[in-house]
Amino acid sequence: MSANPQWDISRALGVARLFHLVCGVQDACVTPFLTLYLRQLGLTAPWVGILLGSKHLIAAFWAPFCAFLAKRHQKRRVLLMGSLLGSVGASLLMVLVPPSDKDLVYGACNESRSVTTTALPLGVTLTVNVTSSQESASNRPAGTHSLPAERNTGVVEPSGFRNGPGDSDQETFRDPQGYVGDSTEGPRTSSQVLLHPMTSGVKDNPWEGDFEVVNTAFPLLPGVTVLGSPANFSVARRKAQALDLSLEGLQWTFILSLGFLVFWELLTAPLEQVADDSLYEYLDFVDATDRYRSLWIWRLLGMSAGVCGITALVGQLDCFLMTNGPRGVAHFYGYSLVSTLALLVSIAFPIPICRQREPSYKAIKALSLVGGDPHLVFLAFTVLLIGAVTSTVQNFLFWHMKDHGSSELVMGFSVALSLLGEILLHPFKTILLRKLSRVGTVGLGLGCLAAQLLYYSFLWSWWAVLPVQIMTAISNGALWWAVEASIEDLASPGLERPLSAVYRGHFYRGGSSLGSFVGGFVVMRFSLAVLYQACCVALLLWLALLLSIQSKLPQERKINYSKLLAVETSDTSDSEQGTERDWLVKAMREEHSDWKG
Repeated sequence: MSANPQWDISRALGVARLFHLVCGVQDACVTPFLTLYLRQLGLTAPWVGILLGSKHLIAAFWAPFCAFLAKRHQKRRVLLMGSLLGSVGASLLMVLVPPSDKDLVYGACNESRSVTTTALPLGVTLTVNVTSSQESASNRPAGTHSLPAERNTGVVEPSGFRNGPGDSDQETFRDPQGYVGDSTEGPRTSSQVLLHPMTSGVKDNPWEGDFEVVNTAFPLLPGVTVLGSPANFSVARRKAQALDLSLEGLQWTFILSLGFLVFWELLTAPLEQVADDSLYEYLDFVDATDRYRSLWIWRLLGMSAGVCGITALVGQLDCFLMTNGPRGVAHFYGYSLVSTLALLVSIAFPIPICRQREPSYKAIKALSLVGGDPHLVFLAFTVLLIGAVTSTVQNFLFWHMKDHGSSELVMGFSVALSLLGEILLHPFKTILLRKLSRVGTVGLGLGCLAAQLLYYSFLWSWWAVLPVQIMTAISNGALWWAVEASIEDLASPGLERPLSAVYRGHFYRGGSSLGSFVGGFVVMRFSLAVLYQACCVALLLWLALLLSIQSKLPQERKINYSKLLAVETSDTSDSEQGTERDWLVKAMREEHSDWKG
């Protein structure tokens, strides 16, 4: 039995593994599919970018602040359990957000309607072909009225997105006002109505005027009533009222989504950092921090199992949970259920009770260290760019797959494939860093990420995304291994973890916020393919700049004495002659010769 039963390392590591596994499943339930759900609510790419950018911005600054307060007042367990308990209810608030168009029935559950159209977010150019036909009374039985499908044919062609063959993206449409006009006698005529976003001009209300309606002139043939005649004025007024109601619905959908998402992020953002700090300090008491480095694999395993499991359940449960709303509510119910399980595990999570006082401003020291080292400055800009580019993939790649007919099960499998590839590559981490060096590994990761983005821009089918996902093991896993190794080598003693937290928290999430804000408007103004191609060019230009500047930076090498003291000295003895066999003297002499050279 241990002399001090408080420090039961085997039990602590077992609980920590289970906690990371459950938290991985929790994140996988909603995080990868959140933007897809927001799109089904009717929000366009700019609004989704604003929502996700706000989410990343809160996580970048709120999480370190809460972790600092919890450590200072010794309320880590309270914050941990409160965060999980609050996330159970906060996630369910997203289910209450109404779609932007309440008359638009989402999902493929209700198959009683015969007229379907692909749901299209606002802000995308629409081309509607309206056809009217003459039907004389002699050709129709008396008292028989023509169906709407006999008089009007609507074709919706989104610009920048291709309609896939999948049925999961098909959604039922009916006239918002339920109005069916009587056919007028006259020759068959056709016209085109173009709806496209306003790109210039100042609007009094930013929520109005998102569409400009351009109607080609109807030929003034005999027997045809023009659009501006009193007979059709009421029809135009009802259509305008329907458009106003749609814009008002968009306004409330965005406001409620922003409020609920911000509240949800305020509750869940501190969870990961508080848990990591607590576990690291717990293991640091007994010099077992080397076991801390392997716990991240359990989170990736949980995410791999979670994305496949939740997508398999969504297809079966969505129609039972909600038939007249957007698909995907099962994601939030699954998230709440797994959060409850994580709450139970957090009761036994290892948190140090008695901890000696340490400097509370290590983050500020880490930021000052970044400003004084050009290597860390370039590394900070690299991480910022990685965050901005990666956010575009996380936000809009599933949109791209959905437009090519992909199901959510395939999307989940693509995420699991990338995570498993990163786990399988981990045994070769040391060899990769030794053969290529840290700078070479960073360059390889940036190059693979640029190749992935270029591949995504030319995606031709839903299955085509699967082969390239294995490259994420290098573009994400190996890239971050090189970044962490550089931080560990360049940081001052005792500042390795605070400096790593600054890079992952402030720089990476700040870049993700910036990429979300900008990427949404680029998708609306141009297309998703253009966004990915622009990100690819930006990565290649930064890679060329980084490789050209790296050799000109001052090569400053620091002796990490903690590593030297950890070297096995069993092969040295006091009987060895001279000081040439002393490992510390040899290391200092090699450092001195390198500095003179």
